Amino acid sequence: MKKMTLFKAACVQVNASNDMDTNIAKAGDMVREAAAQGAHLICLPENVAMMEFGGENVIAKSYPQAEHPGLSAFRDLAVETKSWILIGSLAVRLENGKVANRCFLLNDQGEIVGQYDKIHLFDVDLAGGESYRESNTFDGGDRAVLAQTPWGPLGMSICYDVRFPHLYRDYAQAGANIITVPAAFTKQTGEAHWKVLLRARAIETGCYVIAPGQCGEHKGGRQTYGHSLIINPWGEVLAEGADEPCVLIADIDVDAVAATRGKIPSLKHDRAYQLDRS
Repeated sequence: MKKMTLFKAACVQVNASNDMDTNIAKAGDMVREAAAQGAHLICLPENVAMMEFGGENVIAKSYPQAEHPGLSAFRDLAVETKSWILIGSLAVRLENGKVANRCFLLNDQGEIVGQYDKIHLFDVDLAGGESYRESNTFDGGDRAVLAQTPWGPLGMSICYDVRFPHLYRDYAQAGANIITVPAAFTKQTGEAHWKVLLRARAIETGCYVIAPGQCGEHKGGRQTYGHSLIINPWGEVLAEGADEPCVLIADIDVDAVAATRGKIPSLKHDRAYQLDRS
């Protein structure tokens, strides 16, 4: 694979409904818009093909991977636009009756070069009675995935994973240049934590962080935060969305990764220690 150092990356921010065909069509148009603006890597949010309410409904509208219409459509779109596409996640039905929240990285030939199941599941009770139990519907993954791209290794993650910094440190120490964090972050937690968490992951790892998000209101009254971000290895925001669907584009210089890590080589400074509980 020929190494490239300069390219354009895109975040596609959407407001997905529970109508899969409509969601795929709208996201497809925005991918074409990003490609027309010169984007080589186009990243879509978590649950890009469907934001359904209720675990039974999610399972009913999931598909085995080989039959998923979202995967088929975006593979065709990668070929059409000659772009690499990160499908933030699709609901993939498993043999045990549950669902994997699965992210796919497609190359410009429509081939799957990386797939990642969300490891950390969002089981939380927020203020105001807002409650989530992803583990009732989803099986959490047990593998971190470092995919190979023309711009160097890319570490894959999804949404709630961003609160577990060791995952990102492992990616960086394994050679990642780019980390992707497709999300459907809640409005409540997004307002408080989204930007600071993502900037911290970039600063800690010296990686580019690309984080496309869902936005707006969805079935069941769920609200997602939007504010998709592209952040450089120094923690500077290169592009940020707002509250509505949009396409963000930023220029990426992969050489900035090594330059940043050369200034602050903290990835080489781990030391073993013991925890004193006295």
